Amino acid sequence: MTGKSPFEALSVKTLAARLGANEALCSHIGKDTARWKVREVGDGNLNLVFIVEGATGAAVVKQALPYVRLVGDSWPLPLKRSFFEYHALTRQEARAPGSVPAIYHFDEVQALIIMEYLSPHIILRRALIEGRQLPNIARDIGLFMARTLFRGSDLSMVTKDRKADLALFADNVELCDITENLVFSDPYFDAKMNRHTSPQLDGIVAELRADRDLKVEAQRLKHLFAANAETLLHGDLHSGSIMVTDSETRMIDPEFAFYGPMAFDVGMLLANFWMAFFSQRGHEQKEKRDAMRGYLLDVTVETWSVFRTEFSHLWRTERTGMLYQKSLFEDQGDRLGAEQALDHMLHSIWTDMLGFAGVEVHRRILGLAHNADFETIADEDLRATCEAKALKFGRHIAVNRRQIHSIDEVNTLAALIEQENRI
Repeated sequence: MTGKSPFEALSVKTLAARLGANEALCSHIGKDTARWKVREVGDGNLNLVFIVEGATGAAVVKQALPYVRLVGDSWPLPLKRSFFEYHALTRQEARAPGSVPAIYHFDEVQALIIMEYLSPHIILRRALIEGRQLPNIARDIGLFMARTLFRGSDLSMVTKDRKADLALFADNVELCDITENLVFSDPYFDAKMNRHTSPQLDGIVAELRADRDLKVEAQRLKHLFAANAETLLHGDLHSGSIMVTDSETRMIDPEFAFYGPMAFDVGMLLANFWMAFFSQRGHEQKEKRDAMRGYLLDVTVETWSVFRTEFSHLWRTERTGMLYQKSLFEDQGDRLGAEQALDHMLHSIWTDMLGFAGVEVHRRILGLAHNADFETIADEDLRATCEAKALKFGRHIAVNRRQIHSIDEVNTLAALIEQENRI
């Protein structure tokens, strides 16, 4: 594939013929295309994803489509999102080494990325549904968020480089538009593509859509998302965008990357742990999952703690950008002033994180793109009960975020709501 031919979607049948001369791919899996085995494994909403195995190894080929795969060609989407994913991955690797798959090749015209095949990794969401208690995810994800969010901001970057990056990612308009509508607006009215999985939720859905305080708060968060270009975000950091083993954690799929508020990635991520918590009752078979529920709440505590600790460390050691310059504080012997400013920033991230987490819970149950934590619960009554509890939790942390002061308060609330027996 030369990169000069018109875009053409790959398939299992055509991939070997079209990529057989690609040096980057051949160097990792072997040149004998007759021995290549190709599987299409994309189960997301947007893209084609192939695993290609050869005589000497394996690789992943990911290709964007000119539409939203979940909906079809009635919802066109620009191929350039692969360009943003490629550039986000290169920056994430530089800022948090070893946290993303290695990139072997990028073809902008064909909108494809050839990258490292992660094995025996599985998607984190699947592991949590299965009840696996992974020991390292909180540490790994907390470090990833702190390092990428800090190092991609005016706290760290040279101003000229940061503004050039801001201009580059500002063109990721269509994917930002998806977030702005599907996360912050559509769940709160009867939008065309909304769906919820059980009529038993009709009552609570009607309450949420009539909830003035909630709708105002969702729009304040949307305003923050659109206007506060603090740092380069992953933009879609959830348990379906993370691959894990017992000893390793890798972040994938940053095609929604753009410059936005630091709290967004943190809130989206923690929301998915809280949703996993509320879904566990639906995955109980012969054994109760009390231990798994406790583990998930512990993960939220550790993730936030690791994030705070690493962010604070970077503040003290790598604050070389134009914001909160050391020349104003440490260089004048005023270390306490720098610590005061750090406290203000962490408090702001904390408060906004809760809001973003709350609306993420709502959009995953009421909007277009649901998640498997709830969707794989076969018993409709049980699924509705789990989802209703999560919706109630999301409303509380979004609306009351300024009155919540610790992760323990949030988890106490989650545990109390989970113990309720009615919708």
